[in-house]
Amino acid sequence: MTDTEVHEQTALAARVLAHHGLVTAFGHVSARLGGKIVVTPPTAPGLVRTADLVTVDVDADELPPGAAPETWAHLAVYRARPDVAAVARAQPESAFAAAAVTHELMPLHGQATWLGRRVPVHEPARLLRDPERAAAAARTLADADALLLRGNGALTVGDSPGTAVARMWLLDAACRVHLAVAGHQARALDPDDIEAWREAAPPLLERLWRHLADSS
Repeated sequence: MTDTEVHEQTALAARVLAHHGLVTAFGHVSARLGGKIVVTPPTAPGLVRTADLVTVDVDADELPPGAAPETWAHLAVYRARPDVAAVARAQPESAFAAAAVTHELMPLHGQATWLGRRVPVHEPARLLRDPERAAAAARTLADADALLLRGNGALTVGDSPGTAVARMWLLDAACRVHLAVAGHQARALDPDDIEAWREAAPPLLERLWRHLADSS
């Protein structure tokens, strides 16, 4: 994508999160552009337009005016994960519930593997408004593509804002499946099946993003 397209998709991704009920007044989306990121401001994601995006240096010691305090969480992920091109932060109710009853999600269905071989839960239940807490969350994320933040929603990553948002939608579904089988002897997918599903992921994640965007 061109820089202009990245800006446009970042703003659209925030609105898509809102349309599908994954955020209310809170939440944000960011994208990497070289040594900088663009991130949505601290306003309702459903109202974000391209002109509202804030530019921040990946190596910033301070946040610029207009950046949400939890921009630190985005920066920490980009610093720890050179492979990540976009981050989404949201608060689906299912994430609050799942993080309260488990320490990690294992994939129970194929599409859940696109969140990682496991989805860890990060504690403590605090806002990620400083570099230290944000870096700790990035360490918990490790090489996964999604992270449950106990009492604070969730974070997903992608190779574009769209795939990060597609993963947030999938994380909501995975949490609901996990809660639906709570109390039963649920079986995670076998390792070979997990890898097969993950190999198939890239075009299917893009297809899911287009569906979410087109239906918004």
